[in-house]
Amino acid sequence: MSLKPEEFNEFRTFLKDAAGIDLSDNKEYLVNTRLRKILTKNSFEDVGQLMKRIRAGTDRALKQDVIDAMTTNETFWFRDNYPFDYLKSTVFPEFEKSSDSKVPRIWCAACSSGQEPYSISIASHEFSKSSLGRSKFSVDIQATDLSNEILEHAKEGVYDKLSISRGMSDQRLRTYFKEKPDNYWALKPEIKKAIRFRSLNLQQSYASMGKFDIIFCRNVLIYFSSELKFDILKRLHASLKPGGLLFLGSSENPGDASDLFTLVHCRPGVVYQAK
Repeated sequence: MSLKPEEFNEFRTFLKDAAGIDLSDNKEYLVNTRLRKILTKNSFEDVGQLMKRIRAGTDRALKQDVIDAMTTNETFWFRDNYPFDYLKSTVFPEFEKSSDSKVPRIWCAACSSGQEPYSISIASHEFSKSSLGRSKFSVDIQATDLSNEILEHAKEGVYDKLSISRGMSDQRLRTYFKEKPDNYWALKPEIKKAIRFRSLNLQQSYASMGKFDIIFCRNVLIYFSSELKFDILKRLHASLKPGGLLFLGSSENPGDASDLFTLVHCRPGVVYQAK
């Protein structure tokens, strides 16, 4: 498939408006690769025909299919390790020491296929089993993503061998999963029950979700323009309770929104505390 410059520019504008993703000038290959199946399935000759159908506004399913195809869903279990270690060593114990023993509200923004929220749930179980925790410790996790297709996969909590191999240890696999036929693995109900999945575009309002103690928004902001990144960080800050924690990706920082947060060293890694 050969992508004309005008088709690429039109598609870039569409994707930025619909999903906030800001494609750079050299990403024609990415569009070609990820849209090939959609073009074939719908018998479109080129991206121009695809965009014409989307502009007509009569095929919402097609629009969602395109967004799903272009959304980056690469993810790992316990990615970078330190956020989950810090939860167990510092954050969860502080909640247990509080007089009301409240359940921490955690939001995983752009949760993709579910590895991040499930990793947090597993971390809470490991904390409960440790000498630092009590057996009744629990968390309330909201997990959101733009892609409806990837959310359905996340809700199932079933993963193939390749997905499991990306960061899941053998010990955790034996403890928190049940083996299924054809080398698939299903998370146990006690890990799944702490999490509620829902569709959400980070460009839209999320004020109705309430306030959170902890927000994970990792390896997402790098795909947005600086203006959209600043807007999202301001609204994430507004969604945190005073002193709440924001975990970003290891290569991300609040940038222009740094004044809203205090840098906290996890050793290794950092977390941002809402002022």
